[in-house]
Amino acid sequence: MTTQDYVVSTTKECYIGRVASVDTNRALILAESPEVIQRLTVSDLVAIQGATPQEFLIGIIEKVKRSVGNPILIDPEIEDSEEEDFDAVVDHDVVQVALIGTYWEVLGDRRQIFKRGAKYFPRVDKQVYLIKEESLESLMSVVASDTPEDIQLVLGTYGNTQSKAVANGDKLFQRHAALLGSTGSGKSWTVASLLEQAAKLEHTNIVLFDLHGEYKTLTGEGVEDGKEPIAEYYKIAGPADIENKISSSVFVPHWLLNKDEMLALLLDRSDNNAPNQSSRFTHHVRELKQQYLVDNDLKELANGLTIDSPIPYPIRDLLDRLSADDNGMKLGANGKTEVKGDWNGKLTRFIGRLETKIEDKRNSFLFESPEGANEYEWLATYANQFMETKTDSLGIKVIDFSEVPSDILPIVIGVLTRFLYNVQFWRAEEDRTPITFVCDEAHIYLPTKDVSDGDSKIALDTFEKVAKEGRKYGVSLFVVSQRPSDVSRTILSQCNNLIALRLSNPQDQQVVHKMMPDSLSSLTSVLPILDTGEAVVLGDAVLLPSRIKLNKPNLEPASATKDFWCDWSSKESKSDSIVFAVESLRRQSRLR
Repeated sequence: MTTQDYVVSTTKECYIGRVASVDTNRALILAESPEVIQRLTVSDLVAIQGATPQEFLIGIIEKVKRSVGNPILIDPEIEDSEEEDFDAVVDHDVVQVALIGTYWEVLGDRRQIFKRGAKYFPRVDKQVYLIKEESLESLMSVVASDTPEDIQLVLGTYGNTQSKAVANGDKLFQRHAALLGSTGSGKSWTVASLLEQAAKLEHTNIVLFDLHGEYKTLTGEGVEDGKEPIAEYYKIAGPADIENKISSSVFVPHWLLNKDEMLALLLDRSDNNAPNQSSRFTHHVRELKQQYLVDNDLKELANGLTIDSPIPYPIRDLLDRLSADDNGMKLGANGKTEVKGDWNGKLTRFIGRLETKIEDKRNSFLFESPEGANEYEWLATYANQFMETKTDSLGIKVIDFSEVPSDILPIVIGVLTRFLYNVQFWRAEEDRTPITFVCDEAHIYLPTKDVSDGDSKIALDTFEKVAKEGRKYGVSLFVVSQRPSDVSRTILSQCNNLIALRLSNPQDQQVVHKMMPDSLSSLTSVLPILDTGEAVVLGDAVLLPSRIKLNKPNLEPASATKDFWCDWSSKESKSDSIVFAVESLRRQSRLR
């Protein structure tokens, strides 16, 4: 076997130098000459000679520097320590490398094998080689071949090469993933690119929470002819959608909310009468649900009925009962004179808040049930539109929340997620088709606990349960955020896959730093300088953690950054567009 047969080239032009120092997950290399070090840069891959000529440890360059004196490994936990680490008399060109895998040209009767993790520590004075472009493409082919073709998910390419960066599709989705990057870094592109590949599968089941309506283009609307849609479009019903009976409208009936969600929407915990209000609400809702079972000859369900059972009840009937309590009278001690009842005047504020919510047309999707929604069979049909997978329909569902009032947005997203998760939980294990929730702008409704209010805490509890337990039932999260420092630590800690795009904020970088293994934590240093659509990818789904260029999607989301200077130079702001916007604001709809 000749040198040319090998993936890792050991030719003179690839030679860097020798190992000078080793710790548990890093090695320090002394460069052979000043010319060699000029060809190296952070994120380049290197091969360290192993026990045999056909065996190499693969590492990623973390630091390249001219130091002075005896080389000492850099401690990544000590900031701004570079100058202190290289302080002596004699000049050395040094390269710090994090060990990430082991490669064998020949192993037994097998050839060209790559495994994650260093199987042993490199030995001092072993030779080190740069994996140049041609060898890199060959190595990446070996890495990709380790993932069966039917579960390969192509993320992009490595560096400036045409080498495909491949992830294991099963592991990416089943073990939760986080896509983190500043605004304008390419998050929406990445989501669209991943969904395009997922859409090619026969029974894809993905629900995308779209907070700004930017993913509507994935459904084919507003895009060039000839581009096939990859998703079905749904929208939480706005006032105009209800008036015009738009078929894609989604309702979240008030009776689908459990007790905690409904009280988070209506109850002021600082009110002295809050316990009374909660008590009467619970009492009447249970009775109304019980009455529904009686009226619809469903008495067999009565034994399992709870306050949180998804059983329809009329919201106006609830108001009437609460008002009767609030105005109720009873006989006094003498048995003749009427005095105020036990609840008289104690529910007034609660009733006022409930009436305000009902009368707000933006909340119509909660309190104005669609036709047939009070039928017993409606709920199964409702679940089917999000969870059933058919070969003749698209398995990706984009749900547009852009017109949902911000004060109730976390509750609404939490209700829908909880309901779908519970349906998945109660399905027979052999019938469960996995489902993934793509949580766009996750920092808005999945905040850290120290800043979450009552509304967002309800949703947070639901998503944290999914993050911790969902894998067992075939439910996973794909968390997307431009502010990882504002996202629940519990949820991020459960994300075993990370796609980190450009991040400029030090707090956000620190969150990503903590998500990385210690051996790769220095990769966060490149986050501020990543180009748009460029990312650091690591986790269970990728064998070789590295910096890659993500693929551009065929159907781009409507999230492109406006060209301020060009638009100011050439684009007129017309009066009629402003008039239309004002009317849309009044109508709470963009319909013409």
